[in-house]
Amino acid sequence: MSLRSPIPTRLLRPLFLWAIACGTVLITWGSLRYFFGDEEPPFVLEKIATAHLASEATWIAALHVHVIAAAFALPACLVLSLRSVQRRVPRVHRWLGRITGVVVLLALVPSGGYLALWAKGGAASTVGFLVSGGIVAVAMVQGIRTARARDYVAHRRCTAHVLAQLSVAVTSRALLLVFDCAAIDPELAYLAALWIPVVGSALVAQWSSEPVRRRTSQEKNHETVPRLFVRDPAR
Repeated sequence: MSLRSPIPTRLLRPLFLWAIACGTVLITWGSLRYFFGDEEPPFVLEKIATAHLASEATWIAALHVHVIAAAFALPACLVLSLRSVQRRVPRVHRWLGRITGVVVLLALVPSGGYLALWAKGGAASTVGFLVSGGIVAVAMVQGIRTARARDYVAHRRCTAHVLAQLSVAVTSRALLLVFDCAAIDPELAYLAALWIPVVGSALVAQWSSEPVRRRTSQEKNHETVPRLFVRDPAR
């Protein structure tokens, strides 16, 4: 008798996706203050006053780009991870994947890397954000490469890492709330709320993608897992 039951996995995946989706909505709603309102949000004012920015205008522009890119990329990755979308509307999956790849590599990661240089928490936070962004960039490039090569098993593994690291934006904020309720030192809490999700998400993504390494004839069928960056003959 196997010790591992498929039931928890079937429950955990939809619960995780729903939790991240709800968190994304809340973060996006809260981010509207960066674009609307008569006054700058406290976070921006604090950063301008204390971070010794090389250029305030460049930092604010990077923040706006990052917020917009994140508001698109994380929900898009959630949609792309849905098997119903992959199987029923492969063309939508393919084109949404292409657009998401461009947004992540040309907007989300570069703007996040720039903002990380002045991250709260000093060098440890900067390294944490850069590591997360680096995982996203490498995994996305590999995801594109494996999709073009029709290696859909490796493609799933790469895209799992992309989604996992993008979800850090939600899990990190949730941990901060927990640490705040536990009255943990704010500086320690901030670093822990960053590094725990970054490392934990990478480990979970790798572990959860292990079973799909076993290829089957169905996984090799391009109708089961649509091609993201392969030219569409019907276009």
